[in-house]
Amino acid sequence: MRIIGGKHGGRKFRPPSGIPARPTTDLAKEGLFNILSNHLDFRGLKTLDLFCGTGSISFELASRGAEDLILVDRDQASLEFIRKTAEELGFRGLKTVRADVLRYIARCQEQFGLIFAGPPYALPGIDRLPALIMAKPLLVEGGWLILEHTRGYDFSPVQGFAMARHYGTTIFSIFICSPEKPS
Repeated sequence: MRIIGGKHGGRKFRPPSGIPARPTTDLAKEGLFNILSNHLDFRGLKTLDLFCGTGSISFELASRGAEDLILVDRDQASLEFIRKTAEELGFRGLKTVRADVLRYIARCQEQFGLIFAGPPYALPGIDRLPALIMAKPLLVEGGWLILEHTRGYDFSPVQGFAMARHYGTTIFSIFICSPEKPS
């Protein structure tokens, strides 16, 4: 795995075997960050990485200037790897949280400019995840939610749906938080 761009672009890191994660491919990550780079300023961006796995997405965000990052996963080995790698790279703004993601969402009181969710593809209820996140005030106005998933889901009816981008078998559905229009 590698960081695609930013201060640490090209830097490789190898998660230990046994981490129960499905890292986003470099091709998909590069495509996603091409879109994000054209729409978001990473400097000062507060981010939330749900089902963070190896931390690959947050490392990419930090390399590009995001300094306030929360990474949530229930696997302790994953979080230990992320903390160790963040220290090696000099990323000081990463905070790891060991928790069940759905419970974390339910109790979270913070707001973010970007939320990335890369759940296990077989997660029961993945189809409800965007609506759950968009219904809570987790995103600032204009904030982005990105859900990584495979084919078989149509999120276009969900509030805030903006686009879907396909990279091989990986699909990113993107939602943007905007104020509700008066009826």
